[in-house]
Amino acid sequence: MKYRIAFVAMLALVMQPASAQNKPATAKKGAKPPAAAPAEQKDAATLEFEKFRTQMEQEGNPAELFEVKGEEFWKTKRGPKNVSLAESCDLGLGIGVVKGAYVQMPRYFADAGKVMDAERRIVWCMVEKQGFKFDDLAKKPFASGEYTPEQTSLVTYVAGQSKDMKIAIPLKDPHVKDVYEIGKEIVAYRAGPYDFSCNTCHGADGKRIRMQNLPNITTAKGSLTAVLGWPGYRMTGGVMLTPQWRMGDCFRQQRFPQPKYASDTITALLTYMTANANGQMYKGLGIKR
Repeated sequence: MKYRIAFVAMLALVMQPASAQNKPATAKKGAKPPAAAPAEQKDAATLEFEKFRTQMEQEGNPAELFEVKGEEFWKTKRGPKNVSLAESCDLGLGIGVVKGAYVQMPRYFADAGKVMDAERRIVWCMVEKQGFKFDDLAKKPFASGEYTPEQTSLVTYVAGQSKDMKIAIPLKDPHVKDVYEIGKEIVAYRAGPYDFSCNTCHGADGKRIRMQNLPNITTAKGSLTAVLGWPGYRMTGGVMLTPQWRMGDCFRQQRFPQPKYASDTITALLTYMTANANGQMYKGLGIKR
């Protein structure tokens, strides 16, 4: 109940018009104008949500429930081949090793001949090692209502095993570097009915849309902001969502055709954005508005 009350209070701030939230105090006659606000100053809605999110994370992030389910999926023999991912899937650090794997992906996998992000690699393992059909996994790849795809829980589990570790995308690998450069081109590509690109919203400091501050993904700090909290539990829908979903939803908002699930395009974007945050600390599963 206290979470619901706190969340409703936070939403009330979000729903206020900007003029109400940013209304300046009446200056006294003859008084000096106030100093300009620092560029990093956060608005009331952002501060209220961060306070609420901190409380939730301290007392139990709902994402942890999906993490536990993902661990079960990882360790259980499943699929037509009746094998577990723990005994068959290599996330880059050896078969079954999950500790620290998430912060080193996307990376190149020789057995697949592809650079893969975490979700794409897990789906590949489910298909190649366990015998699931890709088309079945791609029919409903993201959470909706009370439905959560198995791969979402698996990604959540794997990501949780890299909490408080530094992001270390292997850019020295020429395969990864090539995909990074493709991602860089994609974020700058303008098209669609609004002539938008990713950089239209995320290519400079100080931008926002409605009540949402927009990170500059061309910088280490902005990229870290974009990477942190994913996979994340979204309060407004009560669902667990992954970076693959986030990238696809950005295409939707630009009125672009959305890329196919687990595609080269999404991997390239995640490679560019995550590698820009190299050396920064990944803080684990998040809570989103």
